[in-house]
Amino acid sequence: MATLTRVRIEPAVEGRANRPDYVLLSAVVALSGFGLLMIYSATRYVLERSDLPPSFSMERQMVFVTIGLIAMLLLSRVDYREYRNYLPIIYGVTLLLLVVVFAFPPVNGARRWIPLPLFQFQPAEFAKLVVIVAAAQVLASNEEGTRLPWATLLRSGVLVGVPFVLIFLEPDLGTTMVLPFVWAAMLFAAGAGWRQLGSLFVLGVVGTFTVFRLGVLKGHQMDRIRVFLDPSIDPQGIGYQLRQSKLAIGSGQLFGKGLFQGTQTNLSYVPEQETDFIFTAVGEQLGLVGGLLVLAAFLVIVWRLMVIAVSARDRFGSLIAVGIAALIMFHTFVNIGMTMGIAPVTGLPLPFLSQGGSFYVAMAMGIGIANSIWLRRSPVPGVVRSG
Repeated sequence: MATLTRVRIEPAVEGRANRPDYVLLSAVVALSGFGLLMIYSATRYVLERSDLPPSFSMERQMVFVTIGLIAMLLLSRVDYREYRNYLPIIYGVTLLLLVVVFAFPPVNGARRWIPLPLFQFQPAEFAKLVVIVAAAQVLASNEEGTRLPWATLLRSGVLVGVPFVLIFLEPDLGTTMVLPFVWAAMLFAAGAGWRQLGSLFVLGVVGTFTVFRLGVLKGHQMDRIRVFLDPSIDPQGIGYQLRQSKLAIGSGQLFGKGLFQGTQTNLSYVPEQETDFIFTAVGEQLGLVGGLLVLAAFLVIVWRLMVIAVSARDRFGSLIAVGIAALIMFHTFVNIGMTMGIAPVTGLPLPFLSQGGSFYVAMAMGIGIANSIWLRRSPVPGVVRSG
């Protein structure tokens, strides 16, 4: 199997030394700092009413931001090609952690976390990165410019499918939606044909229809889908969160009400605002202009990741960069879309802005791996990439 093959790391090509992708790193740091500010604005009044320091949530997230940024810098120094030699161990440990979560009591009806002394560890967030690296290892075996063999596609599908099933059973609908999208993007970059992608799309539609027919989804998941299809349904019940989210963003208009001046935010009318609905704090306080600036920062990140994919020394690194770009794109589109009612509420956080330790650290690690790929690109223009 491709993932069990030990890889010899070739020495760097002589030439000028590569520098980190400062544009990418700066965009991530800027969003992270802005995210801390938005978390503070969304939680300070609630914390004060609970006799807690108004900066408690921001300070807690600041710890994870610090850990994440350190991990990002450390992974930048690790040669990304080394992951191929330890992938069976990393993948196996990831699957084990995804099974271990079922040994703990459910939280809000889901078993997604492993309780640790200081925080809740969520393996599914790190599983996304492991799946990207594992799929890239298999798909990189296909020669550039050739059609992807069905056997290679299926092998990568198994590597993606096992974590997919375990995460679905937690249940975590948001992450189970992420994995197929990321895999499809990597398949396209690896040379999959339209017939192959079309067959997988049809299979996905049939699978989704079957899930609905069998009643596999939980009650709250079905409620979210019903609200997406009919936003006016039960505005004081299951439709309350989306209604308040739209009110918050709409009230910001062009320039917003001003920092710390948002009524919806200050009075905590938007449930889960500091996590899944952090964009509503941006929209209400800083308006359309603030929201567009946030989107521009994400566009910069995705742009740099695609540049890294094109510039990578080998197909393995290129496919990893594509996977990380697809991961951030999907999270951003779905998260912001669900706050405005153009995507179903799935519980997907907004990268680098939403409160959440495991999620932030995992996203920062992904950027670190991408920066490692950038640092190890060929310093000699025109060098042919290897597999």
